[in-house]
Amino acid sequence: MFDSLTQKFDVIFRKLRGHGRLTEENIAEALREVRLALLEADVHFRVVKDFLEETKKEAIGKEVLESLSPAQQVIKVVFHRLVSLLGEKETRLQLSSPPSILMLVGLQGSGKTTAAAKLAFYLRRQAKKESLLVAADTYRPAAKEQLKTLGRQLGFSVFEGAGNPLNIAQGALSFARSEGLDAIILDTAGRLHIDAEMMEELRQIKAILSPTEILMVADAMTGQDAVRSASSFDAELDLSGVILTKLDGDAKGGAALSIRAITGKPIKFIGTGEKPEALEVFYPDRMASRILGMGDVLTLVEKAEEVFDRKKSEELQKKMQTDSFTLEDFKEQLQSLKSMGPLDQLAKMMPGLSRVAGEALEPDNSEIKQIEAIINSMTPEERRRVEIIDGNRRRRIAQGSGTTVMEVNKLLKGFTQMQKAIRQWTRGGKRVGGFRLPLPL
Repeated sequence: MFDSLTQKFDVIFRKLRGHGRLTEENIAEALREVRLALLEADVHFRVVKDFLEETKKEAIGKEVLESLSPAQQVIKVVFHRLVSLLGEKETRLQLSSPPSILMLVGLQGSGKTTAAAKLAFYLRRQAKKESLLVAADTYRPAAKEQLKTLGRQLGFSVFEGAGNPLNIAQGALSFARSEGLDAIILDTAGRLHIDAEMMEELRQIKAILSPTEILMVADAMTGQDAVRSASSFDAELDLSGVILTKLDGDAKGGAALSIRAITGKPIKFIGTGEKPEALEVFYPDRMASRILGMGDVLTLVEKAEEVFDRKKSEELQKKMQTDSFTLEDFKEQLQSLKSMGPLDQLAKMMPGLSRVAGEALEPDNSEIKQIEAIINSMTPEERRRVEIIDGNRRRRIAQGSGTTVMEVNKLLKGFTQMQKAIRQWTRGGKRVGGFRLPLPL
């Protein structure tokens, strides 16, 4: 998501940097292009209008026009306006005395069932809370089966109950209390469109259970339809927030930039993939930074902290300092890197790499798979001592990994250069903690 918008912003700002001094005319021209970029990204026209008015007011101010780096000042203004548009700061999930009741609503196909499981996984991982998944969608049989499958895979209890959704919800509450669970996550029914029957059912559940949170699950791929649906659900149920799903898809981004402004309700989470951990807290400043191609280092660091084991990192540091870092160690680092997500998504979080990530890196981690195949085709001794790998061994490794001798040579050369760089770095007295290895291809 946002790739097209990011590229357009990049072109606009490069033009601005070409001017030694900016004038009101230069800025007006740039803002016209910003307007077109936002409209093409399917941002609500009213949101675009307000955004441009506020941006123009700041951008033609004396501080910007008289600045030594006016283009950077304009970028700073656009960044601040984007952050404001997206909600200023993150809005955390509210939890009450156990069990907290989290009610997920939305249209059919928006990803409610998957979001329910991801939310339970998030609460377990981040807050050490155990949740009960509740199959309150009695209209779509596949929803119940899907939730049960996800529950089994992730180790969560799934409450099916009997009768209508209201009875199921009440039964789930009693069950959660008796089991001492921390949260109930209700996967409610959706429709292909909003209708009176569905809303009445949801209003009844809300009246009986008084949920701690009512979260609208909206599909980012549907653009302005997601914004209209969120407005309708909010009018009937008074939403506490939004979970925006499928941000890893080929969406224009208009929903993310419009929902907060139109409904006044915060985006609390974003779905960025299929894996259980692919549910992130929504940070307006980090998202604005990604949109402008400035990366998102904080999220990248958080992902790394979740994946890299502290004890193993300390052992790795010792190996680096004693010249005993091997291909086996490198393979472990690659496997940890893979679990952080697709390489192209990670690269977009790195300042300087975000603009070329889509072109330079394969989303399916193909380079990592190739490196793993080559290393797996080596003997334990070869992984420990790359210097013993002669021509015959290289041919055998290439044949066993389904690659070419040239690709094996490329990996070995890259790894040798990496060892040399690590040796120079550690012996130069520089701190190694937190060092992450680049791919040697």
